[in-house]
Amino acid sequence: MRTLRSTYSTHDITPPRATQPRIRTANRQGLLSAEQVYRGATMLGALVLGVALLVHAGAAKAVELPDFRQLVKDNHKAVVNISITQAREGAVRPAIPGIEGNEELDDLLRRYQQPPRGPSEGSATGSGFIISPDGYILTNNHVVESADQITVRLHDRRQLNAQLIGTDPRSDVAVLKVEADELPVVSIGNSDDLEVGEWVLAIGSPFGFDFSVTAGIVSATGRALPNESYVPFIQTDVAINPGNSGGPLFNLAGDVIGINSQIYSRTGSFMGLSFAIPIELAIDVANQIRQSGGVTRGWLGVIIQEVTMELAQSFDMELAHGALVARILPDSPAAQSSLKVGDIITHFEGTRIERSSSLPPLVGRVPANSDANLKVVRDGLPIDVIVNIGELPSDNDLRSSVNPQRRPAGDNALKLTVKPLDAETREALGIDRGGVLVATVEEEGPAGKAGVVVGDVISMVDNKPVDNGRELATVLSEMQGRRSVAVLVHREDGPVFLALQVPE
Repeated sequence: MRTLRSTYSTHDITPPRATQPRIRTANRQGLLSAEQVYRGATMLGALVLGVALLVHAGAAKAVELPDFRQLVKDNHKAVVNISITQAREGAVRPAIPGIEGNEELDDLLRRYQQPPRGPSEGSATGSGFIISPDGYILTNNHVVESADQITVRLHDRRQLNAQLIGTDPRSDVAVLKVEADELPVVSIGNSDDLEVGEWVLAIGSPFGFDFSVTAGIVSATGRALPNESYVPFIQTDVAINPGNSGGPLFNLAGDVIGINSQIYSRTGSFMGLSFAIPIELAIDVANQIRQSGGVTRGWLGVIIQEVTMELAQSFDMELAHGALVARILPDSPAAQSSLKVGDIITHFEGTRIERSSSLPPLVGRVPANSDANLKVVRDGLPIDVIVNIGELPSDNDLRSSVNPQRRPAGDNALKLTVKPLDAETREALGIDRGGVLVATVEEEGPAGKAGVVVGDVISMVDNKPVDNGRELATVLSEMQGRRSVAVLVHREDGPVFLALQVPE
């Protein structure tokens, strides 16, 4: 930074009084000439101008930050607070530590403690938003699933009893209805257009504080969560806390692009990870509930797993992506198609599958009895497979189809030995045909290092079925020059492909 200094001369050179009058300026050295004062003023002016320009530039940069005020004014009236009451079993008279078994005190408590009169009530709160002027409201299933009575409080403090139209636990969406007219509604946006880093805003009732506003950015899209196979969540860093559930997530245009649903937390409160249900999925669910009272989803009927880099190499793929078919369920749409175990589904209806978790939501959005085009990699070559999508069974039927499994009791390049598979083990693991039971395995051998253990059943090696020890040896003898090979093993928690490193 340059420092401005006054310049002066020790010699007083003064023009004639008539042409340049003396200007007296207080300074410790004496008098400054008019020319010196002029120069100093010019430099001071330049400094002031520079500072003004910097201030203006800073203000211009500050203007680039989002201003949420108008967005909140335009939309907060369509956000509602939801409270529920639920009946509980009658309370049990609490025991007092240290006096259990004292008959006199027990008798005293029975005589003077009032017994509970009827069931007690519990309450909880959440959020929601109005999607139609005649009173339809969207919220989360977990907000209202245990409710005996639902009360909706509007922005003008009116409290209305709400009717539960329907819920969908798989997507955690619920539809309510209140009797009112000309209610304010939100504008529905398109979450497919969301980009990571984009500003978003939530309105809800965290801890019961109505119409609280928090903002942040989109952290990720298409996020899969455990036990949530059919929802590609929007991840944000918007502060979401208990009571925010069911509230809307807005983009800067003021459109709802998600329903705030879950948080990742070790404490029960916000820790920087929030998850919202994409609005397209929620609206589709709401429309089905309103039209038919339930929700149907497409079903492929396969058990899939992630494609690691090692597995990709074993299937002659340059990049690891897609969903690897580890099992095809009996009597499923996949079983009626040409899809095979060991196929890697890389595209579904033209959409590239980056991770296996992105496939179920895509399948779920396809209407039942519709043909879907799948691009798969088989034997290192891309092929097209057409599957007539079915309807997703109920959870109970699906569990029966998957057939929960238990592990039975039970020299080659892979350093393991096998024995024939008995009928009981075959039935327990749901294996129709083929397969050999691993009898012994060396921990430091290729199979042991890949995770194969005694009791595993090997049904496929290098995409070739294995029915007995002889076929296993034949397949292994044909792997000369290969660095890794995919092996399909069956165990109590389901079938899984393992990538085995073949010794040179």
